[in-house]
Amino acid sequence: MIRAKVVPDITALTRIQRAFDRQMEQRLLDESDRAAAEALTDMRREMEAAGLGRLGNGLGYTSDKKKGKGVHRSGRRVSASGVIFIRSGSERTRGAIESYTAGAEIRPKKGRYLWIATDDIPARVGRKRITPELYNRSPLVTRIGPLVRVTAANGTPLLIVRNVGVNAAGAARSARSLTKRGQPRKGQIGVDYIVAFFGIERTKRTARVNPKAIAAARAQEMARRLGTGSRSQVFS
Repeated sequence: MIRAKVVPDITALTRIQRAFDRQMEQRLLDESDRAAAEALTDMRREMEAAGLGRLGNGLGYTSDKKKGKGVHRSGRRVSASGVIFIRSGSERTRGAIESYTAGAEIRPKKGRYLWIATDDIPARVGRKRITPELYNRSPLVTRIGPLVRVTAANGTPLLIVRNVGVNAAGAARSARSLTKRGQPRKGQIGVDYIVAFFGIERTKRTARVNPKAIAAARAQEMARRLGTGSRSQVFS
């Protein structure tokens, strides 16, 4: 009678298991990085579709893989993460992203009113959005005229410019000061005043993009690609 006994090579099995674990950990790092990158693309695309232009460029992403880190361990569990963040250093851009993704009530930082420019004056001076302060520091105060504070019949505060010319065909942002002889310029008609700004005490901005829903969809897709036993979570 011949008897045989199989003795497993524990060392070889351990090497195989460790190699398999490293392979799965690398895949987890790859997939979490991919999911974060895809979520960033989705958010930028939705922001543009929502009429927010290139605001999404103020977002960025990183991941454990991108940082050169390994997986996180907790007992027998391992995890890896990707993060979408606001990368812009502009306070205004950061505020706009937060407002359009979470909603916000906007109040003036200084004074009582938020001053909203009308279509009769330029929307910007250089790259900066027009404000009463910027208007008064720019050539517009001479090109169009000085601002005068008045109150409308309904109580709305206004900043107007008296005795100016506007385009005869009604084109926007055409206001110009009258000539030295008090006459409108060529192609313009004279008006007693234009409203340059109107004031409001607060305004609400409604969220247009839902980052958590986008991230959740990509996290679920990541879990599907990784297969049985994997789970995904989204944190604010």
